[in-house]
Amino acid sequence: MTTEGGYVATEWGQVHYRVSGESGPWIGLFHESPLSCRVYEAVLPLLGRHARAVAFDTPGYGASDPPPGPGFEIPDYGRVLAEAAAGIGMEKPVLGGVHSGASLAIAAAAHLPPAGLMLSGVPLFDAEERARFVAGWTPEAPLDDRGSQFAWAVERYRRTWGPDLPRELLHLAVVELMRVADRYEWGYQAAFRYDPSEALAAADVPVLLLNAESDRLAAKDAAALTLARDARLVVLPGLPGQPHLRAPGRFAAALLTFAQEVDRNGAK
Repeated sequence: MTTEGGYVATEWGQVHYRVSGESGPWIGLFHESPLSCRVYEAVLPLLGRHARAVAFDTPGYGASDPPPGPGFEIPDYGRVLAEAAAGIGMEKPVLGGVHSGASLAIAAAAHLPPAGLMLSGVPLFDAEERARFVAGWTPEAPLDDRGSQFAWAVERYRRTWGPDLPRELLHLAVVELMRVADRYEWGYQAAFRYDPSEALAAADVPVLLLNAESDRLAAKDAAALTLARDARLVVLPGLPGQPHLRAPGRFAAALLTFAQEVDRNGAK
């Protein structure tokens, strides 16, 4: 399947997206900060064989216009992304995301009622964890004329995604971070301030928790299973994290099976 790009107008300006597929259930995907919908490049055409799959650039990341400033919260981002999804005709989609993208999916569901949720690494932090991430996860990027920022970004992703990170994934992460280095913390900080537990517990739709075996947030899956009303957990074994990037075929297959299931049940 081919993948096409486009823009849709929202209250914060243009939101960029990539789409694949012309029929079947709608699937809307949100990426982790501070990257872009490029993280779903390999997933979209696999989903597009049997669904209409759309991956959005979060406002301020990728090719989407930024919010008016840095102080907005995840419910604000979710509202704007829901506006973007509705603007391209999405109805009763499965909304999904990875890490901060999972929080965005939960928040967007308040404005664009979904058929289901796919969450990969839900950031269900306690107050102490949130405070620690807010304080220490987004240091200022060393922007200078010697290129220090590039070495800093490489070191950051080798440390957080692992020393075995394939070169193509390292390149993707570093390039996307560098595109927004002067504001990369905006969405991050909003995600760390946000507690998705109440909204997840209130979501009256099926939930697929789809995670890598050794993901940084895999330990939060047990809490997510308890909170969600109708949840199931699918773990992709042997992966240190980033299941959509490291195993796009397995990730897409599990997501597509879920989307088709909730679509069939909704049609009954």
